[in-house]
Amino acid sequence: MSATETKINPQWEGVTTAPEMPLPQTMKAWVLGDPEEITLVTKEIPRPGRAEALVRIDAVAICATDLEILTYGTPALIEGGAPFNKGFTPGHEYMGTIAALGPGVDEFEVGDRVTVEIHAGCGQCKRCRMGMYTSCHNYGLNYGTQDKGHRANGFTTNGGFAEYAVNNINTMIRVPDHMSDEEATLVVTAGTSMYGLTELGGLVAGESVVVIGPGPIGLLAVAVAKSLGAAPVVLVGTRDNRNQIGRELGADIVINPNSEDVVARIKEITGKGADYVVDCAGTEATVNQAVQMTNRGGRICLAAFPKTAVAFDLGALAVNNIYLYGIRGEGRSATHRAMAFMAEKRFDASLIHTHTFSLEELPTALRYARERIDDAIKVVVSLRQPKPEGDQSDKGVQQ
Repeated sequence: MSATETKINPQWEGVTTAPEMPLPQTMKAWVLGDPEEITLVTKEIPRPGRAEALVRIDAVAICATDLEILTYGTPALIEGGAPFNKGFTPGHEYMGTIAALGPGVDEFEVGDRVTVEIHAGCGQCKRCRMGMYTSCHNYGLNYGTQDKGHRANGFTTNGGFAEYAVNNINTMIRVPDHMSDEEATLVVTAGTSMYGLTELGGLVAGESVVVIGPGPIGLLAVAVAKSLGAAPVVLVGTRDNRNQIGRELGADIVINPNSEDVVARIKEITGKGADYVVDCAGTEATVNQAVQMTNRGGRICLAAFPKTAVAFDLGALAVNNIYLYGIRGEGRSATHRAMAFMAEKRFDASLIHTHTFSLEELPTALRYARERIDDAIKVVVSLRQPKPEGDQSDKGVQQ
């Protein structure tokens, strides 16, 4: 797409756009007021700066963390405090089309389809220099005289429940032509699963992997583990329909803890216990099950975590030389690796996408995700596919 320099106002000098993608002066965006209060408003289009691009959002998925932010505020941090009543737009699992390039940006072109990861660390703290930008020491310091350069869209900067958002170029990944908008929003989810397995060592081929919890991250952890060559891959879950999706994504064995002793069954399958366990449920029961089912010298990843302190069998962890890892987000460029797998159709992430709504229907979409209406797993808000007049949108679109 041919590019030209434009300026909607003098502050846009040096920003590159293209006549094929004219920019409006304003956009629609949902903003957070009091807890659980979101309002659709009109905002100015944000200007991309150095090393940034303006993304026209085409689709955004709803994550459980979005629901936590709406209720509790955390882990969002805006201007050093809670995100309420600050004009903040949540939403972080989005994809779209590049509409403008900040000064000096030549790594992408206007018109490129991209999906995004959340975090662009400050680039200067110890953790960022190690590649652990999701653990940036300057998280939330991006305002006024406290601007250290950190960005986390939908957490510390405006996110994707809007028509446009600004992203650092390090957070953007090209989307292949054959991939749908809805599937592209799932790259962050797959990237989180990939990050967990990366932190466990990455070399899981021929090793046993147990995934506890058939939520979005758990189901894609099954898919990623299988794609990496793990054998067997075991999924533990109580919802039979989700367990079936797990089978389609590569689970060799599925265990329902309501009908079987999970730890005993894992030891029966593996002999001495699992080599790797990824806990995507994050309850006191599952954390302890993970310890009890892991082989000596094995590794556990906490991809979810209890919200309160739990009684934990630390002694078993120590005497059996079991390694415990926590992950924060989708670090170490795991989203790029996840996209590589998805682009090659190593697994079908779209199996977890269950419902679609329009931007105007975001409150309904959030309710479906929170209450798991119609057994919603991954709910996506689409901005490029307007529904036909008379559509029964309250029920969403089953995929």
